[in-house]
Amino acid sequence: MKKVYINGLGCISCQKTFDSVFLEEAEIEKNQNVLTAKEPVYKDYISPGASRRMAKGVKNGIVASAMAMKDANVSNLDAIITGTGLGCIEDSEKFLKSIIDNKEEFLTPTSFIQSTHNTVGGQIALGLQCKAYNFTYVNGGISFESALLDAKMQLELDESETILVGGIDESADFTTQFFKIAKVIKSDDERNISILDKKTKGHVAGEGASFFVLENKKTENSYAEIASISVVNTLEPNQIENQIKDFLTENSLEINDIDAVILGINGDINFDNYYDDISENLFKNTPQVYYKHLSGDYHTASSFGFYVASKILKLQEIPEIIRMNSVEKRDYKNVLLYNQYLGKDHSFILLKQC
Repeated sequence: MKKVYINGLGCISCQKTFDSVFLEEAEIEKNQNVLTAKEPVYKDYISPGASRRMAKGVKNGIVASAMAMKDANVSNLDAIITGTGLGCIEDSEKFLKSIIDNKEEFLTPTSFIQSTHNTVGGQIALGLQCKAYNFTYVNGGISFESALLDAKMQLELDESETILVGGIDESADFTTQFFKIAKVIKSDDERNISILDKKTKGHVAGEGASFFVLENKKTENSYAEIASISVVNTLEPNQIENQIKDFLTENSLEINDIDAVILGINGDINFDNYYDDISENLFKNTPQVYYKHLSGDYHTASSFGFYVASKILKLQEIPEIIRMNSVEKRDYKNVLLYNQYLGKDHSFILLKQC
């Protein structure tokens, strides 16, 4: 089977990731529990007329995909595969509100049409006039990983050569309020949060769009090789260590072979215990990285972690703002990403320097 490489990336997030090298302008928000994406100049990518009719998630997806394709220097795609947890939730809320306000009469279908989960993939394809394979995965906390796994298998088997893969989610007011009531998002009275030190119920929410051009050939611009992906729906905290060991064994690696581990810690006391044991024991002598204090947490937040891992392997550096410990390595050759969402949908991704 052929190897799979990350040859281009584009990221719109709660940090200025669209015109910077690697988090050099990143800032930690200490006053808000719902982070919003920093918006690029949309008119550089989308006509103002079309932009006015698009939700922010769709616009961010289009821009991030365009950035990834420019970075990879490609114009033709064999597939577009996206992952999303809640889709275009902002338009869903608009449509539901119009049903209530208009007493289920005289409804316009625009918001409903634009609220479907595959809107982002469809709009990207329309803009490129791409009639190739186009699929959207809506698999909760492993939506992005599902898209990634689909692309990896197609490229390994030489069914495709160039695939655009992305993870996209947006926040919306009503849904955010419901999440706060359910203690999924931290309450409004919590401020100055350090997700490593002050752990309470709920996480800091975020949004973003991260897209990657994957190919089965290495180029001068290649960021990393995608060595392996594994997803497990349900695990207990005491099973994580053995799961990671088995995953590495399948890839002929040991714990000492991992040069950096990227963890999806989000400050939620209910679920961060999945990371605590491996952080304090299994990977205590390994450089540890976290990222959700910058991106916030959402169903496809792992795509931002994937962006971080890709940059670490290409630039061979870990910015201080995402370091969890002081362990250093001379070279970063193997990077492991582990993420879970609300105690379920555990994902393990192994990236290698290329």
